[in-house]
Amino acid sequence: MRRPTLEAVAARAGVSRATASRVVNGQTTVAPQIRDAVQRAIDELGYVPNSAARSLVTQRTDSIALVVSEPPTRVFSEDPLFSTVIRSASYELEAVNKQVVLMLASSAESHARVERYIAGGHVDGVMLISMHGADPLPSALSRLQVPVVSYGRPAVPVEIPYVDNDNVGGAETAVRHLVELGRRRIATIAGPQDMIGGQDRLTGYRNVLRDSDRRSIVAVGDFTRESGAVAMRQLLRDDPALDAVFVANDLMAVGALQSLRQAGRRVPDDVAVVGFDDIEAARYTEPPLTTMRHPIAEQTAAMVGLLLRLFGEGPAVPVILPTELIVRESA
Repeated sequence: MRRPTLEAVAARAGVSRATASRVVNGQTTVAPQIRDAVQRAIDELGYVPNSAARSLVTQRTDSIALVVSEPPTRVFSEDPLFSTVIRSASYELEAVNKQVVLMLASSAESHARVERYIAGGHVDGVMLISMHGADPLPSALSRLQVPVVSYGRPAVPVEIPYVDNDNVGGAETAVRHLVELGRRRIATIAGPQDMIGGQDRLTGYRNVLRDSDRRSIVAVGDFTRESGAVAMRQLLRDDPALDAVFVANDLMAVGALQSLRQAGRRVPDDVAVVGFDDIEAARYTEPPLTTMRHPIAEQTAAMVGLLLRLFGEGPAVPVILPTELIVRESA
């Protein structure tokens, strides 16, 4: 069967092709009774607009690129950050009749491919997530003058709006909680230092220890569970008498708890542990994990809102969301 054409819709509704086109493209200059007649014809014929032809008329694709600067093994892993961002972005954009195009950019070749795709006009805007170091994409996309927003503050000096959580303040709250519990030798498992989130949470940790006259004890992970386990073993070798650890994300904290159990350290009796993110698994660790709630879904919704404001040429200033201490049994 041939797919119904716009001409067939116009003939069924008794209107011109131009009028039918205006209805299909959502223009408001058509009388309600005519719009109803065209819509009935669309429903009766099962007409589906040709997206390529529609884009030529509207100059819109109704597609948004979600560019993740990570390899597939990281994106499709146990880390719930990525699945939550993808799910939340899809939900928010579907509400305004737009769809997400997921693109991974973890190498120079994939960065070039993403840039070519976006320069080709295949999407109306871009959301960036999980950028590392001097990622070239923010600057490249700014030159293309495509609407761009970032999940997290970019590390490069480029003027694009972003949504972030209070990483420094959240880390300060977490470490201050450990200080108030009377812990003296407070270590940290920091996140990767080529990412702003990892840098800021380490800064918050150091701020509190400096003010409380305690020395820093630092190991660095990469936000994965295995790196948390390895870093915890390193910390125990560096300072066997440590009595607390602030971990820069919950997934690394899960690994740290495993290493503490293997070393015969009781949590929280011997070592108190505080994480960051409040992922679902934090409630089911042994013991349940005290952590800083990082509102991933809300941050994603705010990122989508920023992008939609850019489409409307409205103000799009950075948004910083608060974090919240969730106290459980680990500290």
